[in-house]
Amino acid sequence: MNETPATSPFEAELGRLRELLLDMGGQAERLVHMALAGLSARDPRQAKAVRKADDEIDALEIEVDERVLEFLALQRPMAGDLRFVFVALKACNDIERVGDHAVNIAKACRRIIGHPPLPDIPEVWEMGRRVRRMLGSALNALANRDAAAARLIADEDEQVDSMRGSAFRIIISYMLEQPRYISPGLDTILVVQNLERIGDLATNIAEDVVFLLEGKSIKHAKLGDRDATEERTRNEENLPAGDSRQDVAAAGAETEAPRHSLDSRGEES
Repeated sequence: MNETPATSPFEAELGRLRELLLDMGGQAERLVHMALAGLSARDPRQAKAVRKADDEIDALEIEVDERVLEFLALQRPMAGDLRFVFVALKACNDIERVGDHAVNIAKACRRIIGHPPLPDIPEVWEMGRRVRRMLGSALNALANRDAAAARLIADEDEQVDSMRGSAFRIIISYMLEQPRYISPGLDTILVVQNLERIGDLATNIAEDVVFLLEGKSIKHAKLGDRDATEERTRNEENLPAGDSRQDVAAAGAETEAPRHSLDSRGEES
């Protein structure tokens, strides 16, 4: 009769860290869903539920941090195990920030409810679906140790960025046409901005999965691809450096955007 080998304290602690991280990620994914459901139903009760649930994510972040520090001090991991601990710390921070962005969306929802609803903006709901899928895919890639799946998430992030710009233009057009849409429009812009940042954080987790499994960073790979594309565009159109179509469009968007500011977490200052 074959006996299952006993799990060492080292392996047991690694497994516990992995479980905590995935549990934390699942709760963050649920928060994004709750915040968007509250926005869709114009339900202020969902906003309160999101804030309460975010406290649980904060508690898990503290537990992960403490376990990582203890693990480093007592077990002294090497090579791939050390990379996992490094990724766990970074992913833990990213997941906690996802929860914070869900809370920001819930707060904006509570303010939006007090104003006439904007006409439907499909880009907002599509962004919500995509960033939730990206977050779930990044967590699955971490759980299944799937670098190929993690690499696909960066492509979706570019599509989310494109939808953000489209949503901004639509919202601003409504605000210019109807002054009564200004306040809910500003809060809807905050929702869109927070959704885009959730997509960025999901991409961060996916990039860390690739680093964990392959030992190399892909964080700046797509920046290099974008710079090469812009260089080709300038050569084809004889535009001076810094005047690519993307730069011109960005400048136009800044000119038309209403005067508001966002802090590093997407909250209105």
